[in-house]
Amino acid sequence: MRHRPLLLLTSTLAAGALTLSACGSRDDGGKSDDNDNGGGTQTTVVIGVDAPLTGSLSALGQGIKNSVDLAARTANKNKEVKGVTFRTEPLDDQAVPASGQQNATKLVADKAVLGVVGPLNSGVSQSMQGVFARADLTQVSPANTSPELSQGDNWLKGDKKRPFKTYFRTATTDIIQGRFAAQYAFNDAKKKKAFVVDDKQTYGVGLASIFGQEFKRLGGEVVGTDHITVKETDFSSVANKVRNSGADIVYYGGQYPEGGLLADQVKKAGAHIPLMGGDGVYDPAFIKASSESNDGDLGTSVGYPVEDLDSAKTFVQNYKAADYKDPYAAYGGYSYDAAWAIIQAVKSVVTANNGKLPADARAKVTEAMGKVSFEGVTGKVSFDEFGDTTNKQLTVYQVKGDAWKSVKSATFKD
Repeated sequence: MRHRPLLLLTSTLAAGALTLSACGSRDDGGKSDDNDNGGGTQTTVVIGVDAPLTGSLSALGQGIKNSVDLAARTANKNKEVKGVTFRTEPLDDQAVPASGQQNATKLVADKAVLGVVGPLNSGVSQSMQGVFARADLTQVSPANTSPELSQGDNWLKGDKKRPFKTYFRTATTDIIQGRFAAQYAFNDAKKKKAFVVDDKQTYGVGLASIFGQEFKRLGGEVVGTDHITVKETDFSSVANKVRNSGADIVYYGGQYPEGGLLADQVKKAGAHIPLMGGDGVYDPAFIKASSESNDGDLGTSVGYPVEDLDSAKTFVQNYKAADYKDPYAAYGGYSYDAAWAIIQAVKSVVTANNGKLPADARAKVTEAMGKVSFEGVTGKVSFDEFGDTTNKQLTVYQVKGDAWKSVKSATFKD
């Protein structure tokens, strides 16, 4: 998941079709203007957005919404698809699966919706996938990382089967992220004893499990495991177990609200060791949640950091020029690329049908998504046979002072 905000961006924006332009000051709830394309009769295509727009994860959700809006407005400004005007329809799932399912049903009912970007949370996505699949409606998540969403429940046994042909993602999976984290902890940080904690949610359990497996494969020892409950605040019992275990690192599978508190309480318990997590903890709010110093705590996230990339400046500049109230955060670039992939699929379908949308536009867009390939904000955007991104670039961040700083970026290799 989560996955805020410094953005992880890679590679070069392609010229022409991917040239971004400032879209003016705005924040009208995320519904893109539908009159920017100009000239002649226009068909409106809606790109749905599902994300937590309120609640504790809204910093990420607002970045997703705004970045999709910027992509739609850019496509309209550049007349990317002749005869088509793009509009966005953002819906708030509050990081709740039932809300996500309701939103999916609402988006399916709107025949103008030809693609959906979202959601943030893997657990929410599980409740939405079937709804979209039955309607042949393309879904592209910029943040889901749980492997089973694209490779089926038996992926860990090597039995990989794609459950839904309509599901795609621009973020890499926890298979990659969890192993990358374990390799950094063992090989680079020289940690040998890990205590592994998860939040009992789809994302957290999967990520923590993969980290633990890889850490042991490398020769490390998992000296203890435990679970916490989302929205609780007292983790002193777990913190004491960590202290008594002799661990030299804590790995946490979950989100930053609980992760920040766990890091704080582990240190207060007397275990002055780093906490490491995935993209779910990589957020300034993780640091703010702690009254103890977070120096040395670690987090991984997909892609490369924006501050290291000249090629990302156009996206950053245009986002700033659009004057959105919230930052693009960690998933902004992936959200822009997810929306642009939908736009390119629509373009392919319209071109193949003599400049018009066919009657079975949703099915055709889903088919075209599998062939999408372009240089995007986050690097090369294309999908494999499971709908997973082919981009396997990741970064390790470390807390230094009151901010996250990148310490290692690499393309993951088995």
